[in-house]
Amino acid sequence: MALRDFALLVFVCLLWATNNIVSKYVVAYLHAPPLFYAAVRFIIVAAAVFPWLRNPPRPLWRLLLIAVCMGAGSFAFMFIALKTASPSSAAIVSQLMVPTTTFLSFMLLGERLNRRRLLGISLTLVGALAVMWDPHGFTLTGGLAFVLVSVVLGSLGSVLMKQMEGVKPLQFQAWVGVASAAVLIPMSLIFEPGGVETGLAIGWRFWAAVIFSALVVSVFGHTAYYWLIQRYEANLISPLTLMTPLATIGLGVVITHDPFDARMAFGAAVALAGVLIIAMRPNQIMLLLLNLRGRAR
Repeated sequence: MALRDFALLVFVCLLWATNNIVSKYVVAYLHAPPLFYAAVRFIIVAAAVFPWLRNPPRPLWRLLLIAVCMGAGSFAFMFIALKTASPSSAAIVSQLMVPTTTFLSFMLLGERLNRRRLLGISLTLVGALAVMWDPHGFTLTGGLAFVLVSVVLGSLGSVLMKQMEGVKPLQFQAWVGVASAAVLIPMSLIFEPGGVETGLAIGWRFWAAVIFSALVVSVFGHTAYYWLIQRYEANLISPLTLMTPLATIGLGVVITHDPFDARMAFGAAVALAGVLIIAMRPNQIMLLLLNLRGRAR
């Protein structure tokens, strides 16, 4: 990978990690209604890339279902989760998306599920369970439960996306924005009475956060990621995105003072190792480590 492209990927991962912290700040400390926050985010995304709504790929119902799963479903439930869950724990548990996508691909698409991938799924599950474990036993807090819902919906959208052809990155962003806003606006009005007034009363900090999340993170960050995926093999790019949860953990400890003890460290290491095993073949892991070692010199 060219050094310029590697630097771009690092920057994108840092943007995604920063967005996790910003979202936590908005919904937990500024008390913005999470559904309203997500709705405004997708309205801005839709407005920014509105011209790409033309000539959608068929079938349209599948595109809309994918857009709702990967947009409204995945992001809204993650924002709800961050009201109570720490960014660090949410980042670790969200790594279940990779094994969940792998399992759903096996169930719905008939893709092969070999021993290596089963090992990766098992390790990721063990790591996530370690994060949700406390000295008194297993506890699934409300926040982390919503993370799991976000993971399942995002994974389902990813699997269904494999059956779509000819969807361009900005075109997909446009339909995610429109479909998600259409779902989230009535949901916010129903389940968050007074949410519009509460969100708008926060002022410039709310708008700064939502514009950053919509334009910088979604429009720029995700488009740059799709561009990198088109230039390089997914088996190289996907594992490198593990920088996102690592950066989220670091920023969470420093900025939001997330607790990070030996149990969390163990869970993070095991979960990320499982994701790496799923995403790459053994020879690719060695090549990746050698490549990263060379970049560090």
